[in-house]
Amino acid sequence: MAVITISRQFGAGGRTLGRMIADKLKYTFADNEVIEMIAEAANVSPMWVESVEKEAGTRLSRAINRLVARNLVDRVLKNERGYIDEKIYLDYLVVIISQIGEEGDVVILGRGSQYILNDHPDAYHILLIDEYENRVRFIMKHYDLPRNKAESVVRAEDHRRLSLYRRIGKEDYDSPGLYHLVLNMSRIDLDTALRIVLSMVESA
Repeated sequence: MAVITISRQFGAGGRTLGRMIADKLKYTFADNEVIEMIAEAANVSPMWVESVEKEAGTRLSRAINRLVARNLVDRVLKNERGYIDEKIYLDYLVVIISQIGEEGDVVILGRGSQYILNDHPDAYHILLIDEYENRVRFIMKHYDLPRNKAESVVRAEDHRRLSLYRRIGKEDYDSPGLYHLVLNMSRIDLDTALRIVLSMVESA
């Protein structure tokens, strides 16, 4: 009934490693499923939740929260009662990740899960880090992007991650003390990382 949270610098291979761990342990891998669960709970489309998540903590998000364009509402609402903004998203995020954690046998990718499940007795919190250049090359290879696009994506995701954690009052998200295990992906490959994580979880 273990819970494994994967936090990562974007491009360090967190999503890939998370799927590898889940496949090996026959666990659920919770990534986009979290967006879908929030969308269902808030009675809005997953597209709207994803948009709010991507802009969490930014000026654009605050502007949207003050004045949501009518054509956007018409496009993404399931019905006239549904609505989500940054605050509602964060509230649902805490509840849903807590629920997923209680069910166990799951690998959760990001979204502050290391904070939300900090006191969970069966949770293992893992952080992946890597050099900027390596992260850019990882995105180029795994997402088939040219270098300039990969650099833009890495910078944007780094900024989004910083904004999200600042929005929930956390700025120590890369502090080793939050995690059971910190993996420096500039020194090991994904298969080695997988073996280390499995050894930690299966020896408990």
